[in-house]
Amino acid sequence: MSGAEVTHTVSESTTPTPQEAPSTPPEAAPEPYKVWKPSNYSGPARPSLPDSYFQPSSSDLKAAQASLSQKSAALNDAPLQLRATREAAAKARLERWPITTLRIRFSDRTQLEREFKSTDKIISVYAFVRPLLREDAQKIKFVLYSTPPKRDLKVSDPAIKTQTLAQLGLAPSSVIHVRWPDENANMNASTYGAPLLPEVLAKAEELPIPKPDPALARPSNEPNGPTLESVGKDISKAANDVMKKMPKWFQAGMKK
Repeated sequence: MSGAEVTHTVSESTTPTPQEAPSTPPEAAPEPYKVWKPSNYSGPARPSLPDSYFQPSSSDLKAAQASLSQKSAALNDAPLQLRATREAAAKARLERWPITTLRIRFSDRTQLEREFKSTDKIISVYAFVRPLLREDAQKIKFVLYSTPPKRDLKVSDPAIKTQTLAQLGLAPSSVIHVRWPDENANMNASTYGAPLLPEVLAKAEELPIPKPDPALARPSNEPNGPTLESVGKDISKAANDVMKKMPKWFQAGMKK
């Protein structure tokens, strides 16, 4: 091999090749959320019912007893349920409700709303709420809880932190509340504004009022709208018709 050839070979091997700049993955966009202003809406007006409406009949008591017996039997048989059956039931719930919509309500009824995966843990909810708080509030430990019945959803509780939102019974949608520690009890007052960042509060919207059911919203004086009195008359008439069809000896036995 000649010297010229060697020089040419070396010069080709030592020529630096341009390297591509390492590609940086784009940052994940934050999950969208909504902010709802405090609302005093308490639902549609309830009809005025007589006291007799709330007095249970014998059939009501029998139905309640039967329901309690079924629940008691289900609780007694729960330990005997096969693990595969429990897992299949949990899988079916996840397939039916893969997404859980949560509203986090502050003491003044301001609410944050966001969708989570039903397989997420409660720590994901804390991680969502804390960065949206004011700087002074971010330093204070708060507790999320559900009600009724009142249940603290503490990350420090091993029975809570290992369960998914679906296992906690929060799927497909739930409202959970924020409680501050005793040394900051003033933040739990209904008059204390939600300690959210100004830019978060600026996104707040009016909470939409649910549309009433046309059947329930029908005026009681409308011809097609049954009133409580007319329903009572219909029930009495039906009961009398049943009594007329019963044998007299059976009716006599019922009166004893």
